[in-house]
Amino acid sequence: MTALEDTRGTPAATGNTSYASGARVLTVGIASTGIFTFLYLATASHVLGKGAEYSRISICWAVMYVIVSVIYRPIEQLLSRTISDRHARGVSGHILRTPALIQGTFALLFLAVALALHGLIANHLLDHSQGLYWILVVGVVAYAASYFARGWLGGNKRFALYGGLVFLESVSRFLFALAAAVGVFSGQNAIGVGMTVAPFVSLCVIPLAWRRVRVPGPEAIEVVDAGSSGPASAGVEEAATDLSLRHGAGFATAVVAIMLSEQTLMNAGVIVVAAGAGFNLTSGLTGLVFNVLLIVRAPLQLFQALQTTILPHLTGMQARGSSDEFHRAVRTTLLVIGAFAGVVALGLLAIGPQVMHVATGNPEREYGRLGLAVIGAGMGFHLAAGTLNQALLAREWAGQAAGAWLIAAAAFVLFTATDTIANEVTRVEVGYCAAAGLLALLLWGIYRRSSASSAASGAGQRAALAAAASSR
Repeated sequence: MTALEDTRGTPAATGNTSYASGARVLTVGIASTGIFTFLYLATASHVLGKGAEYSRISICWAVMYVIVSVIYRPIEQLLSRTISDRHARGVSGHILRTPALIQGTFALLFLAVALALHGLIANHLLDHSQGLYWILVVGVVAYAASYFARGWLGGNKRFALYGGLVFLESVSRFLFALAAAVGVFSGQNAIGVGMTVAPFVSLCVIPLAWRRVRVPGPEAIEVVDAGSSGPASAGVEEAATDLSLRHGAGFATAVVAIMLSEQTLMNAGVIVVAAGAGFNLTSGLTGLVFNVLLIVRAPLQLFQALQTTILPHLTGMQARGSSDEFHRAVRTTLLVIGAFAGVVALGLLAIGPQVMHVATGNPEREYGRLGLAVIGAGMGFHLAAGTLNQALLAREWAGQAAGAWLIAAAAFVLFTATDTIANEVTRVEVGYCAAAGLLALLLWGIYRRSSASSAASGAGQRAALAAAASSR
């Protein structure tokens, strides 16, 4: 009988049930989120047309989500991993002080830089739009609280509330675009305000989360006492203390590099094309590149459910030394991703241009059938890389993972910023797929090394336990 086939009362079965049910619940919430995010941008494209206004919205969106993902998602990952590790070891208490300090520092640093570069951002990056500048600044600061809440909910496996948080965020943002579409108000700023309001609305779930906080029972104390001697004692003692600033900052710094690289893959194509045109957004080429990459954004949001649930799940298995279950969970997720990406790529090859014309409301724009399929394949590599990345974070191989992400991001920027392919859109499509494939390959190699290291460590622990037992 394998670990996955164990009885329902065992920790292995309970953990897998929790992971599966959590993934299902969160998938519903984030799938809806992906739909409403796509609808927000597609509706904005319908309302504003293919000119400068939609291009400004595209740039503002890209810049905002590069920033919030880079400076805030590392704390989400840090909280999720640390809280789930403590739960797996049976340690009670909260470790919010250090993550909150790092998160607040990131937010203040952003605010200082944004105010200092006001003219550059508003006049050059956002094409003389003061309204979008303040939308960007206020929205980024507000997302500090939203991403902190996500990390706490993920680590405590409150996946239904996590899904509710991101769902409220996407729906509230979409309502502003919808209101502009039906004539309640008009203009790019009215649509852009949705980006600022969304993180505030998402925090409505937090009171529900705190009402359900449970006081750990005596079994937590028993686990800590049981781990107070032997090979596991160091891990239990470390988990029982508050998260150190040095450890938290080190993990967060590595994940900052990962998030920066991921957002480079997602948004650098838009920014490079805009820069190549001297940030002259009247041609609509920037909006065209942005719409092509929407194919990536929606599935990435959908599979964020798996990535959000798999980090605390894998962290728990790593803390318990369940290496076989760990590898099985990663392998199963990669197989699901491969099948999904294959279907998407074939669908885009068959009807991709027609779908993009209907979705964006601009039938005169030219979308290459083969290029869209290439983007679909790249999306599959990207999702696989995200899964391998979560496995490496669970094993605390964040530094090595960050190196792979930085290499792939640098390769993508170099490819798109030079005249490798004459057509800018095709260049972004091919560059994205190649960079994502390189990334997945690099992370797979690191994952294999981490598996070998974990197996050697587990064998050492088992030998120490056997030696201790024979000496009694």
